[in-house]
Amino acid sequence: MPITAAIIDDEFLARKKVETLLLEHSFITIIGEAKNGLQAVELIKLKSPDLIFLDVEMPDFGGFEVIKKLGPDELPYIIFTTAYDRYALKAFDVHAVDYLLKPLDEDRFKTAVHLAKDRMEQKESADINKKVFALLNQMEKKDNQFRQLFEIREKGREITVRTDEIYVLEANGNYIELQLDDKKYLFRSTMNALANELDPNEFIRVHRSFLINTRYISSCHYMNNNEYKLKLKNGSEVISGRGFKENVQVYLDNASR
Repeated sequence: MPITAAIIDDEFLARKKVETLLLEHSFITIIGEAKNGLQAVELIKLKSPDLIFLDVEMPDFGGFEVIKKLGPDELPYIIFTTAYDRYALKAFDVHAVDYLLKPLDEDRFKTAVHLAKDRMEQKESADINKKVFALLNQMEKKDNQFRQLFEIREKGREITVRTDEIYVLEANGNYIELQLDDKKYLFRSTMNALANELDPNEFIRVHRSFLINTRYISSCHYMNNNEYKLKLKNGSEVISGRGFKENVQVYLDNASR
């Protein structure tokens, strides 16, 4: 069966190596190449290749992030290529066809290509795509009405931030500052809007300017005048507003159960 393929890798020589190895497989037609994650998403959406050779680590966002940005009907078969073996387990968790270590071995490459061909002939794509999409969007939430991701643009790059990575959201003018363990990003929104978009079982509003992810609260102590001091696992502290005493008390009641 004829197969269309795309090569995605930030290194020119790596892309040419895959192209050279594919020349030995007459049933595969290369329909495009991409040198970063953003180009990869655009290429896949535009040309819908059957198979992609996908580098794990790229400058803007990597192979796993590329998958997250695609819908279940847009996902091709995937053969990961990387110089690092630490991603192997994750690759198979998202049902990749195969995982190849650089420098690419010709026999190993041939095995991966024929494995992909066999899977296509068995018409497994629909079931596999649904599994991949479900796995990558599983954010430990049972209700999909709540926000799971923030798409950030910073210095020309697109960055995806998962809500479960965020310790604190703090109002900052016309933006909300997303505070992770050791990074901060600005997202244009209002505190009231985000308070309605985030799962109330995970995030509590403790101040008109602060939302806190409860999974990262290490201690909570009453101070005075209906205020609490909440200490987070990264060492940062937030003082609750007096008007949000009830929210903190509800959190403490639930935490003690």
